[in-house]
Amino acid sequence: MDRGWLHRLRWRLRGAWLWPVFVAAVAADAALGHFRPPTSDTESVAAAAIVGLALNLLAVLLLSRPLGALLRRMRRELPGVVARNYAGTWVVIAVTAGLLAAGLVHHGAVMADQAAMRDATVRAQAWIGDRAPPEFRINVRLSDTFAIQAGSIYRTCVPGRNDGRSYCVIVKTRLPLSRSVRFDGYEPNSVFAQGVS
Repeated sequence: MDRGWLHRLRWRLRGAWLWPVFVAAVAADAALGHFRPPTSDTESVAAAAIVGLALNLLAVLLLSRPLGALLRRMRRELPGVVARNYAGTWVVIAVTAGLLAAGLVHHGAVMADQAAMRDATVRAQAWIGDRAPPEFRINVRLSDTFAIQAGSIYRTCVPGRNDGRSYCVIVKTRLPLSRSVRFDGYEPNSVFAQGVS
C-alpha cells in the first residue's frame, strides 16, 4: 500500500504544474497587456490581468480534457489527471504566447499611428504658421490634434487669444505635402470630437 501511495504522489508532483504556471501566466499576461496591448493603444495592468485570467481559465476548461485524452493515447502509462495537467499547462503557455504575438503585431500598428499623428501635427503647424491669421499663429505651439481616421486623416486646431475660437485644419498624411492640409473652420476639437463619437 505504501508503494502505491508513493507512486501516485510521484506522478502528482511530476504533473502538478498547471496551477503554478497558471498564476505565473496571469501575471505575465498582465505585464504583456500593459506594455504591449493586443487591441488598443493602452491597457491598465488590472484590465490586462482580467483578460489573461479569463482567457486562461476558458482555455483550461475547454481544452485540457480533450488534449489530455489525446496525450494519454500517445503515452498510455500516464495517469489521466497528470495528462490533463500537462495539457492544461501547455494550453496556458499557448495563451500567453498568443497574447505576446498579438501584442507585438499590434505594437507595430500603434507605432505607425503615432508616427502619422506626429507627421500630421508638424504639417498642420507649418501650414497654420504660414497661412493662419496672426492671432492664431502666435499659439501654434499649443496645437491640439485629433485622429479622425488613425494613420491617415487628422484634425489639428490652434486656440485663438480670447474669444474661444480655434483655427482648425484637416491633414491627410497620405497625400503629397503640398495638397495634404486644408482649412476646416473655427470649431475646437473638443466640440468636434463629441460629434464624431
